[in-house]
Amino acid sequence: MKLVGKLVGLFRVAAGLTQAQLAERATVQMETIASIEQGRRTLLPDLARRLDELLATKGALETAVDNMPEVDLIPAWAERYMDLEREALALSWFENQVLPGLLQTESYARAVFRSKVPVISTQEIDAQVATRTERQSILHRPVPPTISFIVSEAVLRDRIGGDEVYGEMLRHLLTCAALPGITLQIMPLGRHTHAALSGPFTLLETPDFQHIGYTETQRGSQLVADPDEVSILAQKYAMLRTQALNTEDSKGLLDRLLGEL
Repeated sequence: MKLVGKLVGLFRVAAGLTQAQLAERATVQMETIASIEQGRRTLLPDLARRLDELLATKGALETAVDNMPEVDLIPAWAERYMDLEREALALSWFENQVLPGLLQTESYARAVFRSKVPVISTQEIDAQVATRTERQSILHRPVPPTISFIVSEAVLRDRIGGDEVYGEMLRHLLTCAALPGITLQIMPLGRHTHAALSGPFTLLETPDFQHIGYTETQRGSQLVADPDEVSILAQKYAMLRTQALNTEDSKGLLDRLLGEL
């Protein structure tokens, strides 16, 4: 990633462009270009092709991306979602199996990745934990996105990583719930009806006010842009907000779980 980023910077300077000028021509955020050049963000194939055209590099960047070592590659579907997440104006997130990545502590994230089957290496775990932790910077932006989380109580009763990790996680959730722009609701156990029995999903609003859905499966994920499908997810989320505990009752449940520990 760092090597490809250096190439982007080299070709950009040779073309006489600033990061802001290249970002404008490529129709991306300037932060995207800066992150790529610093090796903090993967250059995706479609953007590599656009940059090759803009910088007249005859496929050099696309070739570099195609030949990146596998250890540096994040699945393209995940990278596309993370790009959207970084720039989102608003996020609505329902989760029923594991804490949303934006709410995970480092030790909780490490325990999640250690639970993977088949087992992944310590190096891969470290890299994925670092990526997940970096994503959480959006919660602390000067103007953070508006984020609604709905998390199943079952997630909060699992003690992933052991009691120490569990206690740290509960305290962290209470801290996050107090951040500006964030609401956290818990879907209690024992409900008679549930609007999202089909599984977890996320809704995003982009800087140009486009609404996009995102769902994950065991071996992949799907970005949902069709307005009719996004509308269905939005209806589900609206219903979930009425079925979950309100924010104050959710904090009370977190306090009780912490007290039980």
